[in-house]
Amino acid sequence: MPWGLKRYQQTGQSHFVTFCCYHRRPFLTTDASRRVFARALERVRWKFGLRVYGYVIMPEHVHLLLSEPQRETLADALKSLKQGVSRQLLTRDDHFWQKRYYDFNIRNHEQFIEKLRYIHRNPVKSGLCELPEDWEWSSFRHYATGCEEIVEIESEWTARKRERIEGRLCLAVELPHSSQRQA
Repeated sequence: MPWGLKRYQQTGQSHFVTFCCYHRRPFLTTDASRRVFARALERVRWKFGLRVYGYVIMPEHVHLLLSEPQRETLADALKSLKQGVSRQLLTRDDHFWQKRYYDFNIRNHEQFIEKLRYIHRNPVKSGLCELPEDWEWSSFRHYATGCEEIVEIESEWTARKRERIEGRLCLAVELPHSSQRQA
């Protein structure tokens, strides 16, 4: 870690994380390579007990909005993620990822929303698509429709699904209105 850089982990805060492909080379340009990354992210989410709030896979970098892991550290989880992807996608003994990553602690709801919007708008700003919903490799579609994809996103949709599975979500109850009262 560079001199003077201090990471604030194990604080209970969420983290906005960015890491780049080696020398910002576009190693994540195919659906197959992006699918490898998404599957690795889901594996790490499950293995380390992470909550993934948002993500976007760009051709030469990745943005993640994550909780701290329940098991081990965020650094361990990211190391596992990067190693898992590079082992599957490297064809020769070369580098896939830059060594370091950018980590921003989310301190309040406004920062959370700001970073989530940034993540979802990144493909549009980069000219990869016209609308956030056009980019398949982000969590935007989940937030817009509740659809489930490779990576489980921690959201209101997911919370409701868990409540239904556990039988804790009350079914809609029709309340009698004055016009529906029976004599």
